[in-house]
Amino acid sequence: MAGTPIRNVSDTAAWVAIYRAMESERPDAIFRDPYARRLGGERGEAIVRAMPRGASMSWPMVVRTAVMDEIVLRCMNEGAATVLNLAAGLDARAYRLPLPPTLRWMHVDLPDSVADFREQMAGETPRCAVEFIGADLRDAQARRDVFARAAANGPVLAITEGLLVYLEAANVAELAADLHDVAHARWWLTDLASPRLLKMLERRWQPQLKAGNAPFRFGPAEGTAFFAPYGWRESEFRSTWDESLRLQRTMPNIWLWKLLNKLQTARQRHEMRRMSGIVLMQSN
Repeated sequence: MAGTPIRNVSDTAAWVAIYRAMESERPDAIFRDPYARRLGGERGEAIVRAMPRGASMSWPMVVRTAVMDEIVLRCMNEGAATVLNLAAGLDARAYRLPLPPTLRWMHVDLPDSVADFREQMAGETPRCAVEFIGADLRDAQARRDVFARAAANGPVLAITEGLLVYLEAANVAELAADLHDVAHARWWLTDLASPRLLKMLERRWQPQLKAGNAPFRFGPAEGTAFFAPYGWRESEFRSTWDESLRLQRTMPNIWLWKLLNKLQTARQRHEMRRMSGIVLMQSN
């Protein structure tokens, strides 16, 4: 689609930042990100306007943010010493969550993305010790160098929020192996799509995403079992559907979806809950 405001995958971070801003500005907000509107900027707002049903489809990103916040804080309480935040984009958790000052937070992304984030946050004070690392994770040696640095101060929590869906399966496999074997991460927090979800998103957003060099790619049919050969097991799967009901941030026309859900078989309801989720994996 000509004229899409998405130029590359990095621009999707601005898109999601505006969704965080929209939630933060609600009187009943389930989280507060005071930096989101600034970080998303004009490009993020333009993307929300350009995407079909852009504003009304904020709910899965809002749910993802809230659930990941909960899990990050729990992992801190369970002893995480280093957070390896990959393709960190415009994530300001190190500035907005009540994190221990001794925590080491590695904010890793492409050099231009890291420079942009640092410039926008220059006047702000993080809650913990933040290390900014500009690296292309597609470069195997650069990736392993970063992961080895993380491993030096464990236990490590790795985060890949909004990343895997843009990768090819072979790239996800390499990342999974290196997080286990090089970073020695104890936990891996990510979001995961299913083939069914990818088909739905193709109909709605794929033309704009392909035009912006950011098509959705990864949605393994085997779900979290995809990661088992690389040393990972599912510890917790938080269904986006279930969590949206719990947090009261649901899709438009939720009444119709609830009705359809009641008419489905048990297997179909299970597939619905596993269509999209926030996943915490642990190393074997």
